[in-house]
This record gives sequence, structure tokens and C-alpha cells, in this order.
Amino acid sequence: MKVGIIGLGLIGGSMAIDLKRRGFASEIIGVESEPVNAAAALKIGLVDRITDFDQCVEKVDMVVLAVPVGVAVKMLPQVLDRFAAGQNGGPGKATAKVVIDVCSTKEQLARRVKYHPARRHYVATHPMAGTEYSGPWAAMSGLFDGHACIICDAEDSCPDAVAKVESLYDVLNMRTICMNSSNHDVHTAYVSHISHVTSFALALTVLDKEKDEKHIFDLASGGFSSTVRLAKSSPDMWTPILSQNRDNILHVMDTYIEKMNEFREAIAEGDEARVRSLIEEANRIRRIIR
Repeated sequence: MKVGIIGLGLIGGSMAIDLKRRGFASEIIGVESEPVNAAAALKIGLVDRITDFDQCVEKVDMVVLAVPVGVAVKMLPQVLDRFAAGQNGGPGKATAKVVIDVCSTKEQLARRVKYHPARRHYVATHPMAGTEYSGPWAAMSGLFDGHACIICDAEDSCPDAVAKVESLYDVLNMRTICMNSSNHDVHTAYVSHISHVTSFALALTVLDKEKDEKHIFDLASGGFSSTVRLAKSSPDMWTPILSQNRDNILHVMDTYIEKMNEFREAIAEGDEARVRSLIEEANRIRRIIR
């Protein structure tokens, strides 16, 4: 199978490495808008060749959209337009091609192509793996091993397309979970998006304090580093995520602020019993995350 990966950053580049090494893809064709990133991806061997968008969609069996979700919303219909044109058999004929995205929000993508004539050749996916780093230099083998991948709205996709995508994620050693786009965006707001918002806010808080206290970073320990790690994440990626999942994220932020205020009131009042109770309640997360 020839796989085209549009966007050769952490996720796209890491997929490219293992799909080729593990035998899923006979050839990886890359598309990258940043010339420096494109040259780097080719030089370090993430892809077999670099081409433009049109040639990639024409020549591959599967297209992976590994671009920020704001770009994917515009690009996905363009890919499906070419599928609908029947590049492999004349206008209007069905194509065996498949396109997936790996974006962190899904509802707007789903709405954008809901009535597209080639909709069934699109499978919405979200591999729940990553780091705070970006660009082709961040790509690594094994990034997805042992993690979950969410497949959204599978009933709207062709069964053959879903089977091919499940095979792809099986090669990446991921377990697949199915849910609809709306539920996906709610869940990711809680388990991913709020973590990034709080990390960004904490980084801004400490950076503001550091203006007056020059040694604050000298005192930073592992706890601080792990908490603020996500603040290194790319604004190009996260700005459209926070915009597209706005309503869900605002709801989670409101709940988070309520919990912060509970801690603040208990600490301000010197209520150690209440502080202890809140911490013990939070410790229940151990049952879920080890």
C-alpha cells in the first residue's frame, strides 16, 4: 500500500516511520508546506519522496491528514472532491482510496463532509499519543505503542475503509475505541484539552513571577517540569483545537475554576481538614491512572 502523509510533524512523521518499518506501507509519500521541514523529513528518511498535494492524493491508496485541525477542515473536502471525481476510473466512479485525519477535535470535521458524495471513504481517527514537541525532528518510532486510538462515526464510513484503518492502527500497536464525534470532543476536552490550558496558564503565571524573582526556575523540580511540560506545545496546533472545541472546553474550565476556588477557600480559611478531604478525593484518580 502506498500511503500519503500530509503534514510531517510529530504525529505524521512518527506514523511514517513505523508504517514503513513494520511493513504496512510499501512507499510513504510526504506533503509538507514548510520547505525546511520538507527537506528535513526527506533527509532523515521519514518519507521516500516529497510531492505536492494533488500528486499525493492521485498516487496513494491512503491519505493521512496530519495537519492542524483548522487546516484539516479545509483540506478534507478537497481530498474527497478528488475521490468523487473517480481518479482511478473516470468521473463519478467509486474509488478504493481512503482518507483519515488524526486531529484532536472531530465535530466540525464531521459536519463539514457529512453530505459529501465520497464521505464513506473518510474515516475519522484520533490516536491518543504525542509529546510536547513538534516538527519532523520530533518524530520517533514506537510513539503509538500501547495507546488508544478513537475511531469516530464508523457507521458513516465504508466497512472496507474502516477495516483498512483498523489494520493501520493494529500495525502501530494501538487499541481502537469507537464513539461518535460529539462524545469524542466532550471526552478529549476533559482528558487532553483542559490539561493543555492549565499548563499554558501555569507557565504564564510562573513567567510573570519570574520577572521579579530571577531564581524561580533554579528551584523548579520534577513536579513543576511534568506539570508545565505541555506549555511547550505548538500554538499552531492548539489555537484551532481550543477554538473548535470551545463550548466543551469552557464547560470543563468552569468546573476546574470551581475546584480551584474550593482549594483557595479552604487554604485561605486555614481549614486543614477540608484541604485534606479535597486531596483525598483527588487521590481517587489512582484507580483510573496508574
